[in-house]
This record gives sequence, structure tokens and C-alpha cells, in this order.
Amino acid sequence: MEITGDPLEHAIGERVRSLRAELNLTLDDLATRSGVSRAMISRIERGEVSPTAQLLAKLCSALSTTLSALFAFEVEQASPVARRADQRLWRDPESGYLRRSISPNGVGSPVDIVEVEFPPGARVVFERQPADRGITQHLWLFSGRLELTMESGPYVLDAGDCLFMGLEQAHVFHNPHDEPAHYAVILSRTRT
Repeated sequence: MEITGDPLEHAIGERVRSLRAELNLTLDDLATRSGVSRAMISRIERGEVSPTAQLLAKLCSALSTTLSALFAFEVEQASPVARRADQRLWRDPESGYLRRSISPNGVGSPVDIVEVEFPPGARVVFERQPADRGITQHLWLFSGRLELTMESGPYVLDAGDCLFMGLEQAHVFHNPHDEPAHYAVILSRTRT
């Protein structure tokens, strides 16, 4: 995480601040709920750092939202079409994975589609987030191989495989192979 002038980092910071305000949470409240320090949250909200996927996942859980919803910024007029040139890209500064938000913003769908390029050697750990209970996702691997370790066990995915999982359980994404893994995540915020 470094000091950044990236407009997306500032937009993420504004979004975190806005969601925190909607829930009437102080910085201390959010720090307690998320396990992220007050100072770090403040730096994120000011757009001074590039937060990792793991850190954003903790904040999202504490704010009762998802990474996909965090990246779904307000739009003046919703469109059922999300043009590739307008789809939001974000790179995790720690692992280097590239995340593209595919779904159109503002259409009210409980489903989000995300495209991910996961580099060789990359590893991302998402801790158990009880607030995410009932939020599910399908991971559909297009190319490469990917190893996932979850509380329910380890899985090795090959191109074409699809894995269903709940977000509330801890999980580790790992690509120990020489080629990138390219996949889609289809996330459902409809709590069952």
C-alpha cells in the first residue's frame, strides 16, 4: 500500500466514507467491526493508500456490502449495458490480481459479474466474515489452473471448472502455476 494519486483510490475512499456515514458509524466503530485500524481506514477514506483485496473485504463485511457493491459507484442514469471501455478495473497492490467489474451499475440486480486475471504465484487470503453469511458466488475458470482452500476443503480447478461457495467462510486463492488464471465470479447478494 502506497501513497497514490489514482482517481479510483479516491473514489473507493469516498465510497467507504459514504457507506460508513449511511450506517452512522464513526471511524472507531468501523475499526472495531472490521479489525482494520482507525488510522488505516482514515488513510483509505482520504485516498492516500491503495488497499489490498483482503483489507477491502474486511471493510466490506463490516459495512454489510461486497467488493462488487463497493466498486458500483453511483451513476446518473442506469443503463442495462456496461460497455467494456467503461467497466471499472482495479489491481490488488499486494497480489497483482486484476479485477474488472462487468455488471452494469444502478440496475438493481442482486447479481454481480466480475472478471479476474490472477497472476502466476499470486495468493490472496480472505478471512472468515460472518456478516457475509448467505452471500454466494460461482467461480468459473476460463483458462489456467487455480487452487482454492476453504473450510470445506481444498479444490484444484482446471479450465472450464466451476466452483460454488459462500463468502462467509475463510478461503485462500492461490495460483502456484506458471500461467495466469483467468476466471469469472458470479456473485449473488440474495441472502438465503
